[in-house]
Amino acid sequence: MNAIGPWIWPEHVRLDHNSSFWARSQLPPSAPLTRDLTVDVAVIGGGLTGLSSAYYIRSQSTDKSVAVLEADRCGSGASGRNGAMVLTMTADRFMSFGGDPQLDKEIYDLTAANVRSLANLSTSVGIDCDLETLGTLQVCNTEADADAARAYVARAAPLGMPVEYWGKERLTAAIGSPVYRGAFFDPGGGQVNPMKLVQVFKSAAERSGASIYENTVVEHVEEGEVHAIKTLKGPWIHARSLVLASNAYAPNLGYFRNSILPLRDFVAITRPLSEAELGVLGWRSRVPFNDSRTEVYFFGMTRDGRVHIGGGAPQYGFNGAAPTAAEVAVHRRRLERELLRVFPRLAGVDIEAIWSGVIDWSLNAAPSVGRTGKHRNVFYGVGYSGHGVNLTSVFGRIIADLERGRIAPWQRLPFVNSEFDYVPNEPFRWAAAQAGMLWCALTE
Repeated sequence: MNAIGPWIWPEHVRLDHNSSFWARSQLPPSAPLTRDLTVDVAVIGGGLTGLSSAYYIRSQSTDKSVAVLEADRCGSGASGRNGAMVLTMTADRFMSFGGDPQLDKEIYDLTAANVRSLANLSTSVGIDCDLETLGTLQVCNTEADADAARAYVARAAPLGMPVEYWGKERLTAAIGSPVYRGAFFDPGGGQVNPMKLVQVFKSAAERSGASIYENTVVEHVEEGEVHAIKTLKGPWIHARSLVLASNAYAPNLGYFRNSILPLRDFVAITRPLSEAELGVLGWRSRVPFNDSRTEVYFFGMTRDGRVHIGGGAPQYGFNGAAPTAAEVAVHRRRLERELLRVFPRLAGVDIEAIWSGVIDWSLNAAPSVGRTGKHRNVFYGVGYSGHGVNLTSVFGRIIADLERGRIAPWQRLPFVNSEFDYVPNEPFRWAAAQAGMLWCALTE
């Protein structure tokens, strides 16, 4: 059954309309591709991975022609729908050491430096992406979680990682809620308007000389020394290098079908709070935070005083199916309950919007960036597992170097050309996802 599953249920993760609050920041779309095209590098996907890859490839190799092919609008996928936290590290190593602590420090430095590079790029292209580098918090739901946070900080600080443990009193003063036991504070992270960050990279890619085609659906890829890429409306693109930057939607083209699980997360946002309401709320630090549960909730505040919450139990629809209206209503109620548990003073404040997006989750929460294909000319970054707002452009830099044959600076990193744990086909994928989420719910 596992072997014939893809024949019975062909993979099709649906790209639905982006109705997020962040989508209000989208700029008018670029024109679709209407003619056959030959380029040096074709990039499939106009999110943060694809746009940053195009930008860095053109920045390093100005003689190469680069075309970005986006099925809908740039940022229509997870890049423009997420919870807006800019996190350091990778999901599998966040507050968790691997076998080489110095390597963990190296990954921390790399990802923290990338947050600063986002600020510099935003300034250079003249687009304010609302990036706030106030740090991030992981708040502790239990005493055991607080003990684990203290132990991590005690081990990380001597390595030169500038992280801190905050006790309950300091945390309560910072976020205005007494419901948590303590917190892990990382000064290297922050928050952003993710769609405005997409616009930063789109502008940077176009200024560097990359061509961007939106509303251009790639239907099929014929790999070769020169790839032949067929679009839904007819034009073909031929390219010596292919960058797969479609993330959770990569299985639609036959890639990473058994490597990632396309999970759907939900986010809700309030109307803008008045100055008086913000004063009563008491979230003086404005530092975004996520909790320490397996089914994590995450919180942030926009510059105009809206509170947003996301996470909780994710959704996996059979064969990538989109949620029904009834399922969206269930997730909305869950988010509202958690929002009021943490901030009871928000009772009566309207939820202005709720949306969802598909994230590319790997079974061990570890990402991978590298090259593949018979001719080793297919490049990819995938499996961000919730850390994609920052990590995507780190991987864009790595993809640019790998595409020009420069692996030496990166080959020590554990996520370069790493293998994924196996994800089964339907119907076992759906059954395993439901069992895993039930287990998480029962053990919280």
